Amino acid sequence: MKFLDQAKIFVKSGDGGAGCVSFRREKYIEFGGPNGGDGGKGGSVYFEAVENLNTLIDFRYQQHFKAHKGYNGSGSDKTGPKGDDIVIKVPVGTEIVAEDGETVIVDMIKPGQTFMIAKGGDGGRGNAQFKSSTNQAPRYAEPGWPGEEKWVWLRLKVIADVGLLGLPNAGKSTFLSVVTSARPKIADYPFTTLHPNLGVAWVDGYEMVIADIPGLIEGAHEGTGLGDRFLKHVERCAAFLHLIDGTAEDVVAAYKVIRNELELYDQKLTAKPEVVAINKCDALGEKDIKKKIAALEKACGKKVYAISAVAKQGLFDCLLDLNKYITRDRLKKGSDDEREKEEVRTSWSPL
Repeated sequence: MKFLDQAKIFVKSGDGGAGCVSFRREKYIEFGGPNGGDGGKGGSVYFEAVENLNTLIDFRYQQHFKAHKGYNGSGSDKTGPKGDDIVIKVPVGTEIVAEDGETVIVDMIKPGQTFMIAKGGDGGRGNAQFKSSTNQAPRYAEPGWPGEEKWVWLRLKVIADVGLLGLPNAGKSTFLSVVTSARPKIADYPFTTLHPNLGVAWVDGYEMVIADIPGLIEGAHEGTGLGDRFLKHVERCAAFLHLIDGTAEDVVAAYKVIRNELELYDQKLTAKPEVVAINKCDALGEKDIKKKIAALEKACGKKVYAISAVAKQGLFDCLLDLNKYITRDRLKKGSDDEREKEEVRTSWSPL
């Protein structure tokens, strides 16, 4: 399945049904009077966040969503049935943005979350609603009220525990393929990854969702290279794993380029926990590794790991350090485990 993280769609709620003009005419019943029923309400359009979706690819083939019109009223004071609603299912983490591309209408971040994007039009009143002492036989009814219609953008921001950062060819895809079951495209040229890839690693008994973000270059916050289109995917990550190509001449400059792009895009990103690692150390001598680690630790002010994704060296220590920053759903899991243990203790009794 191809990953698609942005789509533009048209939504329209149903128009209300028209009211009815009708009169009661029965044998032996004098002065029957008006009995036209009201029109039914038009269907509304809802968004629902679901867990089993991870791409917006479905919206490439369908861009128009229209709810059903309310049914017209009829005689004998019968109100027309309501039009059927439409529920559009989107992945968790999808932002619904107005047509201007900037105004966020709603952020669908919780499974099962629903939001009404277009309300159905009200039904028109039938002629029975207009009778009065001065107008005992009204011969008109209201048409249904029109529904709402609008174009909206859907923007998916992946929800992952760890975001892999680094310049192109830093070895992010290789790292993801080694520590998880994901199989991203791997090649020896820049910009191999053209869309984010997700994988799940198990660390210390907990699962860790890792997102491989396409390589960033200087000026990415302004759209250079793959641009800021992919920077949005790191906003929801709990921590970053910053991979530096160990074969690069200046590892400090490579580190500062990415950090600068994060700050220019959103200063809040620089406050997120970060683990730094020099990759491809299998291609370096021990002396070069120590020299580059010392320079990088001085620049970033934190411990730097020496790893090799290809040779599977130093990966566990790196993941274990990342694991302490991941708190999503773990407090709940811990309380559930304790509750299960308590139930076992209370339900067991000696013979």
